[in-house]
Amino acid sequence: MTEWFKQWFGEEYHALYSHRDEQDARRAVALIRKAVSWEPGAWILDLGCGPGRHAAELARAGARVVGFDLSRAMLRRAHERNSVALVRGDMRALPFHSGSFALAVNLFTSFGYFLDDAEHARVVRQVATALAPGGHFVLDYLNADHVRRTLTVTERAVGRDVFVTRRIDAGSRFVIKEIELRDEGRRFQERVRLYGPDELAALFAGAGLDVVARFGDYDGAPAGAATPRVILVGRKP
Repeated sequence: MTEWFKQWFGEEYHALYSHRDEQDARRAVALIRKAVSWEPGAWILDLGCGPGRHAAELARAGARVVGFDLSRAMLRRAHERNSVALVRGDMRALPFHSGSFALAVNLFTSFGYFLDDAEHARVVRQVATALAPGGHFVLDYLNADHVRRTLTVTERAVGRDVFVTRRIDAGSRFVIKEIELRDEGRRFQERVRLYGPDELAALFAGAGLDVVARFGDYDGAPAGAATPRVILVGRKP
């Protein structure tokens, strides 16, 4: 069975999420710059870079950025947006040498896509290996408690004949979104692991990363049950 993310992150995805703009990316990168410092010209890995919004902002901040993604469609858009280095691949098998990056970022819930938790742990371990000593990993993730409390079950996308339904699986481990493009007769699915903040911190610890900061939104609010995001900053000793 084909994994859902190998089918969904194409032009259809970009059309549905076109409201995620440069201003949103600037807020996220501004928070990262407050939490983590790096030297001009430092290498930064944008893991799951999508159309390259964050990679472009990081490059403007003086970094040398490598955008990494599985989707050819998203990498094409990233290439059109900026001139950062782009690599196509699966985050479970990172092709980078140990100690390559001063900072790695994984933003806008570009994580938690696999059925097996061991694969998520493998990703974090590989990121940690790719970091130089003293390097940082910033993970921007959904807040599972907030999702469980505020889940909108149905939604119709404005301007297109798109119908979206959401549910939490019986084991309360995944939030599942079904996207029906009624004008095209096509269906897609998103499935994301509902990791709590302490579970994410445990993944960091298992990879040898020390959690040095937690935020609940892009403005830097403290993480809490009511905040929309869980943004962890880990440091490699």
